Amino acid sequence: MSLSYRQPGVVLTDRHFTVPLDHADPGGETIELYAREAVASDKADQELPWLLYLQGGPGFGANRFVGRQAWLDRALQEYRVLLLDQRGTGRSTPVNRQTLPLRGGPAAQADHLARFRADSIVRDCETIRPQLTGGAPWTTLGQSFGGFCTLTYLSFFPEGLETSVITGGLPSLDAHADDVYRAAYPRIERKVAAHYDRYPMDVERVRRIAEHLLDRETVLPNGYRLTVEAFQSLGLMLGMSDGSHRLHFLLEEAFVRTPAGAELSDAFQEQVQGLLSYAANPLYALIHEPVYGQGARPTAWAAERVRAEFPQFDAAKALAGDTPVLFTGETVHPWVFETDPSLRSLKEAADLLAARTDWQPLYDPARLAVNEVPVVAAVYHDDMYVDAVHSLRTARAVRGLRTWVTDEFEHDGLRAGAPRVLDRLLALARDEA
Repeated sequence: MSLSYRQPGVVLTDRHFTVPLDHADPGGETIELYAREAVASDKADQELPWLLYLQGGPGFGANRFVGRQAWLDRALQEYRVLLLDQRGTGRSTPVNRQTLPLRGGPAAQADHLARFRADSIVRDCETIRPQLTGGAPWTTLGQSFGGFCTLTYLSFFPEGLETSVITGGLPSLDAHADDVYRAAYPRIERKVAAHYDRYPMDVERVRRIAEHLLDRETVLPNGYRLTVEAFQSLGLMLGMSDGSHRLHFLLEEAFVRTPAGAELSDAFQEQVQGLLSYAANPLYALIHEPVYGQGARPTAWAAERVRAEFPQFDAAKALAGDTPVLFTGETVHPWVFETDPSLRSLKEAADLLAARTDWQPLYDPARLAVNEVPVVAAVYHDDMYVDAVHSLRTARAVRGLRTWVTDEFEHDGLRAGAPRVLDRLLALARDEA
């Protein structure tokens, strides 16, 4: 039974779907998917085309908008929008430390987690599409990892797509995870340098925090072990439009004077644990590297291995000299399954995923080369999360794909630049721009 309710300017309807856990076994175990339908209040009774929103991640539920926030306002001018919680996220059958033991031991958990990549997600979409559209194709809007899913969709089910819009999410079709991170670390270093240029006082603040963490064990109130490597991973913020500013404000409140000397303040620790904990989105950590897996070559903790090729990210070496301590960014490392209490029980399963050698292909280059679906993509020229060189190479490999390359926005341009970004891309798809 669907439940509808209202927010300012929009009618929302809760949608629930049942799909196979393994689409190769359609008569086997099923899982539940949740999605929130959104339609403009003044168009609620009209027949409108559907737009499916594919969230970034992996491992995040769809945006929880209030009213007609961000890009949703532009989309609602002409679409009925489906905000899908991809399998394992949000209100869809959850996958986390509490539920995975129901699968059995680490090997069974790893096998289960392997079914939560883009190939399964787009098969979910094709299962639910006829129930909503009556079989008509729909438009997709893929942000970040949602763009990865879009390329998989175009590879295997193009008949389900009317138009595809991608923002900050054109992946390489054939790069191994090693290639992805080998390209990522120089971009991350540029973002850190730009932050220090903007806030030069943060160079010393970061060194002081790093020295403090190297000198003593620090456990945050939620049980998270704040190592210097974990602290460096706060650089993930630097890929967003306001991230540098938010990081600066965080750092300036790091220390407080106590009878025992300078200590990390409660306020700082509270904010840091919220930023670093994977309790709300464990799939991000678990399948972050497996989303690049194709074929027999394991991902094998690529970000950790490749980091060794960039010694400038070693905090201890930086502190021993006079160079700034660098943050890291769009990377997940095996140690997070030791520092984060929400992940510790899943370490063995994560290691098995990293060693896996039977990944199915996620893209079909031959089919993409003869693509007939209108596809447009915003490519942010120095996106910290998705390499622009990889994106443009893929754009050339997809027949008819049009790009808008811009340095006006960071990775969150769809949010920060709304409604302009979506408006520009829809016009581009229609040959109106």
